[in-house]
Amino acid sequence: MSRGPFLSGWRLTAARVLALAAVVGISVFIFLIRDQAERLQAYGYPGIFLISVLANATVILPAPGLAITFAMGAVFHPVGVALAAGTGATIGELTGYLAGFSGQAVVQNTPAYERVKGWMKRNDAWTLAALAFIPNPLFDLAGAVAGALRIRLTRFLFWVWIGKTLKMLIFAYAGAYSIDWLVRWFG
Repeated sequence: MSRGPFLSGWRLTAARVLALAAVVGISVFIFLIRDQAERLQAYGYPGIFLISVLANATVILPAPGLAITFAMGAVFHPVGVALAAGTGATIGELTGYLAGFSGQAVVQNTPAYERVKGWMKRNDAWTLAALAFIPNPLFDLAGAVAGALRIRLTRFLFWVWIGKTLKMLIFAYAGAYSIDWLVRWFG
């Protein structure tokens, strides 16, 4: 496992407080503007990117990121949708990482947290990629574990991007082919 530079003393405390404040602030902001997120679809790939950032930046609160990726796959080229959505989702997952880094992960010491922590200690790269790939609302747990274990941020982002982009590629192509299927079935 690869860890970033070690912080100690007041620097670590200050970094943790800032990380926790960022997580709370981002989650509240996204919750407040959730109704306006649909307007971003009109902006093409940048809109898909922003929607995906917002959908994945919420900690625990659900957001419709996969549904939008599916729908946009029918409108835009699925590879472009997957790249925009996967990159946005990866950046959005920083909130979970920051929550773990801050030391304020609400789910610490639960059986699920300990299980993911064990997987992460054995192979952080594959754990991050696999959990990012599997459609589940609990990826924040993996991000929190990665932050708590001080996995290097660039490593976290790379492996999460791989998993999220592959997942988004499947959903975008499913959306693209669903239109063809519906036209053939009902057309």
